[in-house]
Amino acid sequence: MSKRDPNRVLIFDTTLRDGEQSPGCSMTPEEKLRVARALAELGVDVIEAGFPAASRGDWESVNQIAREVRGPVICGLARCNADDIHKAWTAVKDAARPRIHVFLATSAIHREHKLNMAKEEIIRTAVEGVKLARSLCEDIEFSPEDASRTELDFLTEVVQAAVDAGACTVNVPDTVGYTTPQEFHETFSHLKQHVRGADEVTFSVHCHNDLGMAVANSLSAVLAGARQIECTINGIGERAGNCSLEEVVMAIKTREQVFGVHTGIHSQKLYPTCRLVSSITGMPIPRNKAVIGENAFAHESGIHQHGMLKHASTYEIMRPVDVGLSRTNLVLGKHSGRHAFRERVRELGFELDDAELNRVFERFKALADRKKELFDGDIEALVLKLDTESGGPWFLEGLKTDAALGEDAVAEVTLRHADGRQVMQRAAGDGPVDAAFKAVEEAAGVTVTLRKFEVRSVSKGEDAQGEALVTVEYGGRTHRGSSVTTNIVESGVRAFLEVINRIELGRRTGRIAVEARGEARAAQAAV
Repeated sequence: MSKRDPNRVLIFDTTLRDGEQSPGCSMTPEEKLRVARALAELGVDVIEAGFPAASRGDWESVNQIAREVRGPVICGLARCNADDIHKAWTAVKDAARPRIHVFLATSAIHREHKLNMAKEEIIRTAVEGVKLARSLCEDIEFSPEDASRTELDFLTEVVQAAVDAGACTVNVPDTVGYTTPQEFHETFSHLKQHVRGADEVTFSVHCHNDLGMAVANSLSAVLAGARQIECTINGIGERAGNCSLEEVVMAIKTREQVFGVHTGIHSQKLYPTCRLVSSITGMPIPRNKAVIGENAFAHESGIHQHGMLKHASTYEIMRPVDVGLSRTNLVLGKHSGRHAFRERVRELGFELDDAELNRVFERFKALADRKKELFDGDIEALVLKLDTESGGPWFLEGLKTDAALGEDAVAEVTLRHADGRQVMQRAAGDGPVDAAFKAVEEAAGVTVTLRKFEVRSVSKGEDAQGEALVTVEYGGRTHRGSSVTTNIVESGVRAFLEVINRIELGRRTGRIAVEARGEARAAQAAV
């Protein structure tokens, strides 16, 4: 927290660490880097890039982000042990502004059932961890895990010890989403009043959403003096998720007179960033999602529509443009040029380099030949799928389906592998999608359990593009994929192939092995 601006609330984004723990939300290193760059453009103050001790792949992802992303502080999570802390430091040390975030459980239930440690041992371990981290890095954050269920006197004692040991930021997490706004306000008020040197450190809040109060609890902590909020894009995360970045930021901005604080977030980039994360993780944004859902600025009631025509503020407390939403309908057609297309992409909140623009423009022209009208949703879909469908190692070369009423459908799929192999496979199924999925499995040599197949329209009209969302289980983990085309069967096959590619890449690097991440991976759920 800047001493020159005590009313500035820092936004600590943990989408790449806590958010990725949401079942099926694991990302490839390339996807993590893309999200990290989007977060930097969004204006977040801190990016928690991962848990370096969890696996070699996690370490490499954190290190790549630390080396290539400039602007925000780049943070690595570590338990209070020497191995974790050293791995976190080696991963983030190349960042322009590195941070090590150490944590240790403090609640009675964790002390007894998880750690088997007495209070004195907890304090000693926390102090040793903070001191070791501080000997390596100047910016240290400490979290007493399950703080909201920790005895207040003991929590104060632990926080005091961490501050004395050199912690610059003290994060007070509601690890299991148990607390209430009034309780958390009292907790932060007590710590601010009773911890010596409290004015010299930044108090942070990290809330989970198990009871649906993560945003409310975070805002309550801010009213009590917290000046860092830990949150994720779209609120993704362990169990019911985390405090939603877009919701807490817009609450602060919309009700600035109530909270008396502000953030450095470029709110016009919220919507494209949320859509990017949704596309990469395969986690759809609910239509009624606050701030960035499709219905957030929609009005169907006649009374509401009448009021809106008179003055937008009658039923809108935020403007769509404030979060990066556009209300433009028909935007471009097949005769539109590259310059007009680039400008529309920028208006939608996306920044593409020349090579990326050329790739998307080619897809745009091909789509324009198939569709009568193109809407903003069509362009967003093209941009968001820029990278996720081209990573391989398997690529879709051909697809044929044959279905008739009362008969099994038959699909013929041709796949090309990055090593040059080309495989053609035929399969029968209950319908064209089922048959095509079976053909892909046989061609790629990967068998998965399909849990969910969803399709939704991304724009309007009979020729609208359809976004297919596929959820499968493999190796004890959930994996999701998505794809957008005007052909529903093709969308489904491309989404399914995206999942197969994630699994294939994971098997190569060891990321998919059921026990590969061991105790360290399980510990990610802690904070």
